[in-house]
Amino acid sequence: MDDANPLPPQHDVSAPSPHDVSAPSPHDVSAPSPHGGSNSPASAPGQATGDPIPPPHGQRTFLHILVNTAVANTTTSFLWFALTFWVYLETRSVLATGVIGGAYMLLVAVFSMFFGTLVDRFRKHTVMVQATLGTLVLFALSGGIYLVFPESVLLDLRGPWFWIFAVVMLAGAVVEQLRNIALSTTVSLLVAGPRRANANGLVGTVQGLGFLVTSVFSGLAIGMLGMGWSILIAVVLVAASVVHLLILRIPEPVIMQAEGQAKWVDVRGGFHAVLAAPGLLALVVFTTLNNLVAGVYIALTDPYGIEVFGSVELWGVALAVVSSGFMVGGAVIAKFGLGSNPIRTMLLFAALIGVIGAVFALRDWWWLYGLGLWVFFAIMPAVEAAEQTVIQRVVPFRQQGRVFGFAMTFEAAAAPITAFLIAPIAEFWTIPYMKTEAGRNAWGWLLGEGQVRGIALVFVGAGIVATLLGLGAFLTRSYRLLSTQYAEATEADSVVT
Repeated sequence: MDDANPLPPQHDVSAPSPHDVSAPSPHDVSAPSPHGGSNSPASAPGQATGDPIPPPHGQRTFLHILVNTAVANTTTSFLWFALTFWVYLETRSVLATGVIGGAYMLLVAVFSMFFGTLVDRFRKHTVMVQATLGTLVLFALSGGIYLVFPESVLLDLRGPWFWIFAVVMLAGAVVEQLRNIALSTTVSLLVAGPRRANANGLVGTVQGLGFLVTSVFSGLAIGMLGMGWSILIAVVLVAASVVHLLILRIPEPVIMQAEGQAKWVDVRGGFHAVLAAPGLLALVVFTTLNNLVAGVYIALTDPYGIEVFGSVELWGVALAVVSSGFMVGGAVIAKFGLGSNPIRTMLLFAALIGVIGAVFALRDWWWLYGLGLWVFFAIMPAVEAAEQTVIQRVVPFRQQGRVFGFAMTFEAAAAPITAFLIAPIAEFWTIPYMKTEAGRNAWGWLLGEGQVRGIALVFVGAGIVATLLGLGAFLTRSYRLLSTQYAEATEADSVVT
C-alpha cells in the first residue's frame, strides 16, 4: 500500500485540529507537519472532530464508491447465502448453518481492529483495492477446493474438508468487511456534516438492494445451478468490481505516520478515541449486547424460512421480497435523515425490532413471518445509520477507522457467541421439546401448531430481551451525555454553515 498522489495542501487533514475531542496520542495515524506547522487551514469553529473539508465533487465521488462497494458486497453476500442454503438443503442441520453464521461473525470480530488500523494508516482507495483482491483470491481458492473434492466429501460435517471449504469461503467474505469500514470513513471525507445521516441512509438503501438481489439469486442459483456455478458467478463479479475500482479516484489528504505508532493493530488508540467521546463506549456496549440477541436470528432465520416456505427456492424469492424493507428504510433516511437526536431514534427502533422479532413467528404462517421480516428489515437501516452518524460526528476523522474497527470487533464478536450457543440448543432441545406433548401443552396457547415451533419459542425469548435492552438504555447517563455531545456538534456545524 502506498501514499502517492496527495491532495493539494488545502485538503490536508493530517494536523490535529485544536478543537478535536481527543488529544493527539502517539498512536494517531496523523501528525503535525514536520516543519512545525499545520498543512491544513485553521479549523473553522464547530469542526469539532477535525473533519476534512469535502471536495467540490465529493458527493458524486461518494456515490461512485457506494455503487462499487454495493456490487462487491452483493457478490460476497450472494456466495455466503448460497453456502448457507446449500449446506442446509443437503444436510438439514440447523447446527451446521448456525456454526457457519457464527464463524463469519467471529472472523469479522477477530480482524476488525486490524482492518480499522489499516483504514487509518493507508489511503482508502488502496485499502479497497487490496481488500477486493483478497476476496477474489479466496473465492477462487474455494472454487479450486470444490473442483478437487466431490460434494459427498465437502458435505461430510464430521470430515475436515467441509470446514476448510466453509472457512476459506467465509474468509473471502470477511475480507470484504475491510471495504465497509473504509466506506464509513469516506462519508466523513466526502460528505458535509449535515448530510451524513442522509448519506448513511443511502448506504442502507444500497445494502437493501444488494440483499434483495442476493436473496433471490442465491436460492435460485443453488436450486437450479448448484454450488459450483455459484462460486464461478461470484469470482467473475468480484473480478469486475476490481477492474471498476481501479478506474475510480478518491481525493484524500496526506497521511502522516506518527512516531511510535502501532504497526498493525492499534487497539489502544481505538480505545482511547472511544473514551474521548463521553458516552460512546456505552453506545458500543449497547450495540454489542444487541448483537448478542441478533445472533439468534443469524442462526435460525434461514432454517425457519426454508421450513415455513417449503423450499429453498421459495425462501430465496421470499427473502428477496421482504429485503425490500432495507431499501424502503434506507430511502426514508436518505430523504429525511434521523431526526435531531439519532441516539434516541436508534434506541426506539431497537426496542421495536425486539417486539417484531418476538411476534413474527407466533404462528406457523408464511405471510406473518414475511410481513414481520419486512418491517424488521425496514427498521434496521435506521439503527445502523444512527451509530455510523454519531461516530462520524464525535470522533476525529484521523481516528475513525480504528473506532469503527474497535466497535465492530466487539459488536461482531457478540453475535457468534449466541449463534454457537443457540443452534445446538434449538436442534437438540427446543425443537424436539416443542414436538412433545409436554411442550405443546405448555406453549401451544402462544405458539400454535407447526413443525418449527421450537425455533419460534427461541424467537420470542430473544425479542423480549431486545425490547428490554432498547428501552432500558434510555435510563442511562451515557445516553444523556452522548445526546448532548451530538447536539453540540450539530450546533457547531450550523454556525460554520
